[in-house]
Amino acid sequence: QVQLVESGGDTVQSGGSLTLACTPSGSDFTVDFYGIGWFRQAPGKEREGVACLRARTGIKNYADSVKGRFTITRDFAKNTVFLQMQRLTPEDTAVYYCATDLYDQYCTSAVSPEKYTYWGRGTQVTVSS
Repeated sequence: QVQLVESGGDTVQSGGSLTLACTPSGSDFTVDFYGIGWFRQAPGKEREGVACLRARTGIKNYADSVKGRFTITRDFAKNTVFLQMQRLTPEDTAVYYCATDLYDQYCTSAVSPEKYTYWGRGTQVTVSS
């Protein structure tokens, strides 16, 4: 079974930057073979897609709300997928989760959380105005 661990959440001021990390553990899950998605959930709102990455093609997709500000990357040596976030606004405040795309085919322009399995516990990002 895959376990995902998110890290890097913090409280920052509006306009600031953060980089989140998602690291699989306890399995043979490697980020060069399985896709990863980043999602977030703000209080009182549904979980929404932020960014996703297809492992074998390197295709990346982003939600419209984060395009040009967030970048999803990976480090094969560290077996970690990162979410680099810039020009943060209070609307980015949420718990951020990463999840696996076991078939490496569900990362589309919709960045939908459907079909993603094995979710991490999340990391809190708070952006103050």
